[in-house]
Amino acid sequence: MKREKINSILGIAFILILFAFCSYLVQSNIELVQSYLYAGFLGMMVFVILVILSIVIAPVSVVPLFPLASALWGWQTAGLLGTIGWTIGAVIAFALARSYGVGLVRKLLPIKRIYQFEKKIPEKNLFLTLVFLRMVTPMDGVSYIFGLFTNMTLRSYTLATLIGLVPFTFVVSYMGSMPFYFVILFLSIALALLALGLLVAYYKKNKKHAVKAG
Repeated sequence: MKREKINSILGIAFILILFAFCSYLVQSNIELVQSYLYAGFLGMMVFVILVILSIVIAPVSVVPLFPLASALWGWQTAGLLGTIGWTIGAVIAFALARSYGVGLVRKLLPIKRIYQFEKKIPEKNLFLTLVFLRMVTPMDGVSYIFGLFTNMTLRSYTLATLIGLVPFTFVVSYMGSMPFYFVILFLSIALALLALGLLVAYYKKNKKHAVKAG
């Protein structure tokens, strides 16, 4: 299996574990969190800005922050704020890539990874492809890649992004408010599926090599 795939899977596993850890900390100290962290409009704005920056400047995941957001404002509000932040960030990244091209994007993402992703973008059904990607990963460099290598309009891109983000964001926000043992159950299932995916990919690769050798 390619190192890039292994790193991606390990990255997802790390995010899931960090999400569970943050969920435990928040739920174990819920009164302390609500007492010392500002839960008003300013706090919401700070959260939205962090979500935007996670896409535009540094493609890192803010998913582990959602248990905290759900504890402060409720999972519905956290889901709404996350959707707003991720959508704005995605649109800004898309527009920057469309306007400034590879010269800018290569400063934020590895150039090799950019062109690897380009090869995987289908020529047709871009709208549905983006919806699916947003349901799986609102973060990462998807916005820049679509801005560089597709002919999607900004309106179409924004709509597909919003449609895909809504279920993902609200599910993550709801999970952030769930009892910790439910989070652990979900984490265990997710990690088991990741491990199964690794095994299947490893088996297919070995089978392919065996067929060629035969």
